[in-house]
Amino acid sequence: MDSSVNGQKIAQVTLYLKTLELRISRIEEILKIDSKSSEDNFKFPPLIPNNISARADSLENEIGQFWFAKVGIVILAIGVVLLMTFPYQNLPPVFPSLVGFALVMILIALSHYWRNSLLFLSKYIFGGGLVLLYFTVLRLHFFSNDPAIENYLLFVLLLLIVSALHLYLSYKRKSSYLSAIGITFVAITALISNNSSSIITLLILLSFIIDYLRAKFNWSGFFLYGIIVVYFAHFLWFINNPFLGNKAELQNLSYFTVLALLIYASIFSLGNLFRENKNLEDWAVKASSFINCFMCYSLFLIITVAKYKEVLALSHLIASVIFLVLSVLFWQKEKSKYSTFFYSILGYAALSVAIIAQFPKPDFFVWLCWQSLIVVSTAIWFRSKIIILANFIMYLIIFFSYLIFAGKIGVVALSFGIVALISARILNWQKNRLELKTEAMRLSYLAAAFFIFPYALYHIVPKDYISLSWTIVAVAYYIISIILKNKKYRWMSLLTLLITVVYVLIVGTTSLDPSYRIISFIFLGLVLLIISIFYSKVKSRNIFNK
Repeated sequence: MDSSVNGQKIAQVTLYLKTLELRISRIEEILKIDSKSSEDNFKFPPLIPNNISARADSLENEIGQFWFAKVGIVILAIGVVLLMTFPYQNLPPVFPSLVGFALVMILIALSHYWRNSLLFLSKYIFGGGLVLLYFTVLRLHFFSNDPAIENYLLFVLLLLIVSALHLYLSYKRKSSYLSAIGITFVAITALISNNSSSIITLLILLSFIIDYLRAKFNWSGFFLYGIIVVYFAHFLWFINNPFLGNKAELQNLSYFTVLALLIYASIFSLGNLFRENKNLEDWAVKASSFINCFMCYSLFLIITVAKYKEVLALSHLIASVIFLVLSVLFWQKEKSKYSTFFYSILGYAALSVAIIAQFPKPDFFVWLCWQSLIVVSTAIWFRSKIIILANFIMYLIIFFSYLIFAGKIGVVALSFGIVALISARILNWQKNRLELKTEAMRLSYLAAAFFIFPYALYHIVPKDYISLSWTIVAVAYYIISIILKNKKYRWMSLLTLLITVVYVLIVGTTSLDPSYRIISFIFLGLVLLIISIFYSKVKSRNIFNK
């Protein structure tokens, strides 16, 4: 029974498909469409590509020929270095270094011999020979109780000569990898010298070399690495060179060692300012500017706070000026967006630290508040909406910090409201330059002023005069709206009057002295009536056109 039913269903489906095929054929005849569909010739792509064997052979050749060569050279170099550092007994102190020099000569000879037939291997061997040469010279003094060269100055000079030779040969071969190793050796040599003047001089010189090589060959990755090497070397020096076996602790160094950080930052910023393609602020430029700013100021802040509190304000004022000048240079020379932002933000941050260090609490909150206007003004010049947003966030952080840490709310709080109004006005005045398509930031500042003034007056003026002070603020908003022809201030006045009415009805009828209660009700009522009459008079004149 079931089989017969299934057979009937299959027959029906087959008949339906034949009928459908016939109808499609008729439609194709009417529309004159070729009945041979391209789908008839469609072939599924093979699951395994035809050239899979060739690809596998290519990968095998890549691994066997190049990867093994690189890994082999590295492993061989590590083995030789371990051999060099091994403490040899009953042998002359110079013997390990002589072995090292012999191996260097062999590697250089092999590199020269294979320069045509095995070019890739020749390069790796040559680089390995240069690295081994540095460790061979290093073995003349270190890794032995009886050093071959006891004169430390001579030893450091030899290391410098080898490092300079390494950089020269890297430059001639135009190799960013060898150059990266070379600047690492210079930084290590500077730390080994263990002399403040030598370290500062070598690190500043190294910064210029990194700038030059970046400008000469446009090595972006090398430039990033060089910035990290210089600042990391300075940090190791500040914590007493623990890699030389010293105890890790903060050193009492001369003040110029702090200013050296700002010199590095200035030099590296020049590396970006004088690059080839100034119209393209690619990822490398953004990353190098960020790393330069972050590493410089992080170290600068840690060192000055830890060791130079007596000149903390002056130090960060100097840093602020330098960073802001650099931000101006980036804007003037190439209209940079991100580098200008990074350097300017650090300039403002350094200025904030200088203000906090110079003035007692809560006075510094006033200066920090008014500093916000400087940030807004320069941000408009830089056409940077990012700085505007960051400044507003910092403005709120400073205000809430004032509320938390100031203790008693005083007249200082009114400064935050005044700054918010001025900032909103500046943004409105220069909105075309800043290309603000929305009024979000201006409304944010106005909203901040709207809440700050009543809150501050509530804590500042006597309880009996709170409603009067709020009413005066509302009237002031109306006057501003008339002068500027701006309806936003009119709305701020209306809302301020509303909260004043609520306050008078709730508090004024229960807590105020009878005489002040009468004055508050009469004054607020008169103001409300005057504003109502004013609205009636000016309704037909359309005084407010914004």
